[in-house]
Amino acid sequence: MLKLQTELEGKTARFGDIRDKMNELGYDLGGNWEYDAGSFDHTLWNSKNETIYIRLPFRVLDGMLDEYDAFISFQSPFIIKHVINIGLEKDEHSLLTASGWNQFQDPVSSDAPINQKNKWEEAGEQAVSRLIQHLEKGLSAS
Repeated sequence: MLKLQTELEGKTARFGDIRDKMNELGYDLGGNWEYDAGSFDHTLWNSKNETIYIRLPFRVLDGMLDEYDAFISFQSPFIIKHVINIGLEKDEHSLLTASGWNQFQDPVSSDAPINQKNKWEEAGEQAVSRLIQHLEKGLSAS
């Protein structure tokens, strides 16, 4: 995991407005959200079995995450690399894995080592910079 130093940390916004704008740029609400915290994720790069994501974690300051009007505050973004298992599994899901890929498999590593750290830090910082420009009207400093 590579932690990024960006201007996003500490910015606050209304969840529903930001979520809609994030979706426009290809960011999705991460699957491990709670009512008081979550993250937006975006794929920076992927190959056959590796994916590098930028993750934008946030805390809910007021309301609950499933509410459009919940008020959130962004934390430090970071880069993470997932390595998935490509291959056939011999279990009850063999039909799903006949193609050699099962979307329900756990990653071999959800926080694999990242090569070319400077490259990915720069790519992440540029992505956050573009995002801030796109979100300008919906973000405020705290």
